[in-house]
Amino acid sequence: MGSGRLVVLMDYQQARSHLLSLPETWEDFPFGPDVAVIKIANKMFATLALQGGAARCNLKCDPEEALILRDMFNAVLPGYHMNKKHWNTVALEGDVPGTEIARMMDRSYGLVVRSLPKREQEQLIKTHGKNAVFKP
Repeated sequence: MGSGRLVVLMDYQQARSHLLSLPETWEDFPFGPDVAVIKIANKMFATLALQGGAARCNLKCDPEEALILRDMFNAVLPGYHMNKKHWNTVALEGDVPGTEIARMMDRSYGLVVRSLPKREQEQLIKTHGKNAVFKP
């Protein structure tokens, strides 16, 4: 029997809205209309796909955390068509609560922002605030 707690998941539209709510993000479709690539400063930090009615996203991740998340959740797998050390694929209809998916998205965004030139990072922080760019 379950713990009795309700796990609120995240659907495709909620995932898309969250990803595009992060500062200065935008959506591109370089692989065709079925896979949205979400970018910050021309660098990909997420993909979002809806295939066969199932939504999933690829998110950049610290290598150690990537392994921990794969152990914790059945719906977190090594990144599909990505560097499996640095990317996870998350099935949105799986066992990962929506709040955790949002946290993973925020971390992916933050990792990519940290890889930007210092000047671009500083401009993002100046414009949007440190807590919007690097969520606590």
